[in-house]
Amino acid sequence: MLHLALTGNIASGKSTVAALLAARGATIIDADVLARAAVAPGTAGLEAVLERFGSGVLAPDGSLDRAALRQRVFRDPVARDALNAIVHPAVRRLRDAAVASAAERGDRIVISDIPLLFEVGLEHAFDGVILVDAPEPVRLARLVHDRGLAPADAQAMIDAQWPAERKRAGATWTVENNGSRDALSAQVDALWTDIETRAAAPRPAM
Repeated sequence: MLHLALTGNIASGKSTVAALLAARGATIIDADVLARAAVAPGTAGLEAVLERFGSGVLAPDGSLDRAALRQRVFRDPVARDALNAIVHPAVRRLRDAAVASAAERGDRIVISDIPLLFEVGLEHAFDGVILVDAPEPVRLARLVHDRGLAPADAQAMIDAQWPAERKRAGATWTVENNGSRDALSAQVDALWTDIETRAAAPRPAM
């Protein structure tokens, strides 16, 4: 099994690339889905978040109010680190279980979608890293116009992550998502060909 990481800064289009790779046959393990499961109602993760941040981040239905929590952490590095310390270990356990299940099924190409791959130092845990990138002004515009965020809030979310230039040095492949959907799809076609070649190549026994 070839296990790759997919990452990209906010509004880079990483989810779109993940969907294109899934359509070509990859098994996608989505960190955002796992993060939601880690703090679902009734979990120890949600209890820990409420203990640290208070009931103000709890929605009326008993689930985590992610928008309220985001407002708390993106402008406060200490709070963000506290949240990561709660969520990341739980997500790691869920991801390990999903990877084990994929291996048992005999899945050939598994891609873990991890937004903060480099920030948490996981880039060396995979057989390769796919980075999706777009210029910062493009990503800022997407956050403001597509997601309805205030420019200051959008900029704070961008600033909370490493700059893409720093991540490019550690990426195996970089997908440039600053053009049309057709151009992006063509890049993913070329990427998929390269991934399949790598998956077919013999790898040293661990």
